Amino acid sequence: METKTENTSTPQIIYILLVANIIIPITSLIGVIMAYVNKEDAPDWLKSHYRFQIRTFWIGILYFIIGFITIPILIGFVIWGFTVIWLAVRCIKGLKFLDAKQAHPNPTTWMFS
Repeated sequence: METKTENTSTPQIIYILLVANIIIPITSLIGVIMAYVNKEDAPDWLKSHYRFQIRTFWIGILYFIIGFITIPILIGFVIWGFTVIWLAVRCIKGLKFLDAKQAHPNPTTWMFS
């Protein structure tokens, strides 16, 4: 088991930037860059959060593109609504594990956790 005294402020900021993307779209790009930069030097339990954050960014981009493509048949708006909820829930759950100083239990999931 890793020591649990590491600084969690960077992954916490990244989760906040991912959620802020709902209002200010560029923030998730800043967050994912921060995750890529910090993941190599992090202890294993924090690496799981960085991996989860990176996957949240890329899967969110995929969902956004699918929503954009399907706008002409109106389902795109539903997909975008799902993506907003999906993003918020993933980040809130990630913050919960981070606050408890626990590794993310399933950083490779496509859904919530």
